Amino acid sequence: MTNSSYVLPVEQLKANLKTKPNDLWLHQPTNGEWKSYTVAQVVDEASRVANALLNQGIEPGDRVAILAKNSYAWMAADVGMMLAGIIPVPIYSTASSDTIEYVIEHSGAKLCFVGKLDDCSAAEKSLTNIPVITFPDSNGNYQGAQSWQSILDSSAPLASYHTPKADDMATIVYTSGSTGKPKGVVLTHGNLGAAAVETKNRMVGGEELHRMMSYLPLAHITERSVVAMTSIYGKVELFFSEGLETFVEELHHCQPTDFISVPRLWAKFQAKVLAQIPDDQLQEMLAGEGGDAVAAAIRDKLGFGSCSTYGSGSAPISPALLEWFHRIGVDIAEGWGMTETSGLACSNQPFTVEGMGTIGTPLACNEMKLSDEGEVLIRGDAIFTEYYKNPEATAESFIDGWFRTGDKGVKDENGAYRITGRVKEQFKTAKGKYVAPVPIESRLATNSLIEQVCVLGAGRPAPMAIVVLNDQGLSKDQIKANLEQTLNETNEQLESHARLDRIAISETTWDVENDLLTPTMKLKRDKIEAFYSATINSEAESGVYWVYQ
Repeated sequence: MTNSSYVLPVEQLKANLKTKPNDLWLHQPTNGEWKSYTVAQVVDEASRVANALLNQGIEPGDRVAILAKNSYAWMAADVGMMLAGIIPVPIYSTASSDTIEYVIEHSGAKLCFVGKLDDCSAAEKSLTNIPVITFPDSNGNYQGAQSWQSILDSSAPLASYHTPKADDMATIVYTSGSTGKPKGVVLTHGNLGAAAVETKNRMVGGEELHRMMSYLPLAHITERSVVAMTSIYGKVELFFSEGLETFVEELHHCQPTDFISVPRLWAKFQAKVLAQIPDDQLQEMLAGEGGDAVAAAIRDKLGFGSCSTYGSGSAPISPALLEWFHRIGVDIAEGWGMTETSGLACSNQPFTVEGMGTIGTPLACNEMKLSDEGEVLIRGDAIFTEYYKNPEATAESFIDGWFRTGDKGVKDENGAYRITGRVKEQFKTAKGKYVAPVPIESRLATNSLIEQVCVLGAGRPAPMAIVVLNDQGLSKDQIKANLEQTLNETNEQLESHARLDRIAISETTWDVENDLLTPTMKLKRDKIEAFYSATINSEAESGVYWVYQ
């Protein structure tokens, strides 16, 4: 049972409508022009769309999918369904047709909202047998679809709002599926409320106005909980992005006070700086008399001139990258959570220097501990209780009321946790010894040339690393010498059975489109292993070399 003392999202929305109806909330760019929406305007549109769903025969408890990139309409659809007791089922905008069809069929969704997509072909193929409502920015062609604007023009607001209980289902969030079919995580109103209240307390407490960018996928629980839900509970304005091409301009327009990202994007921010000035020269300037001014100028150029709170999550981030940003005054608090924990569950926020390299301490709504095998276990008001239509997976995931996260970790003397890898990511080499890849990847990632890294080696005589590089304008000879030094320094820190025999430099960047990353930018290790099977199995190369594929 969930602690009902937490204010539920619907209750908070009602309170916002009474206490701050005219406060600005959502900011949407369209072809470079910004339109801003107040709390009252968002709830009005949300309420009209929700009433239209009810009038079309969709009932409280029915499921409705959302397939779109982030926008104000995505948020309004989500809010509206909560106000009507309908269950939102987000789908990643990059999902394949097989995944779209699976999620819709498995969830029993009766309708799908569709918005802007980078590639509409999968959606157009998959949404032929389900009613569709298109968001204002939709760029696809869906037979018989209703438009968002036509719904607003023809519908009155809800006469009354749904009043959920803490244990009522609020949403089904399908995991990003790094292996196998995605599982539908059932989250209750109480789960979302607990996570949002405690995340707000850690990040945006008080009466000061906060501004945040919403650009990571809203289909992922971190963005939906840490950013979207926190904006409901805190004094927060959200700014959306039209895409990568306009992101930097939009970031400067937003002037965020709080900025959340993922390790790969933090590495790209670093590479952007180092493309302008070599790191050794930069460090000399930062250590000099005008170092603070240099750091402030870099932050301002990146778009962080007004930012005081920074976060990273979704995947492990290199401590060396955290330390590099710390030297320019960007104090990144690493956080950890899962879909099953309703988003953020543990964080080094408020930021402490001592906590760099850890995920900090659990939110007040959660308890965490380590099993005898070092697996992170968690329970509390924000933790889910079931996978949708999958009682076997649910039973396997809990032990004595504790959720088995699948992450291995350690706990330091300050009560802060450090994630050391996934339980199932360990592999056995031909020598019969187990190797944990994440700590090795973290050591390699101290080299700012390395943007992406994956350590593999199941059945090989020795582990190896495959890397994707940042472009810092170095020659191949310089790169080779640089990485050979990193290889030697890394191996000096490892036990003999874990030492790498090679670093392969990939000419192919890993991304969601080529299916080597999940939508939340986690490595798909099995896909990467299959993609590079020739070089993994080859004994002809050692040291540092390029892979042209």
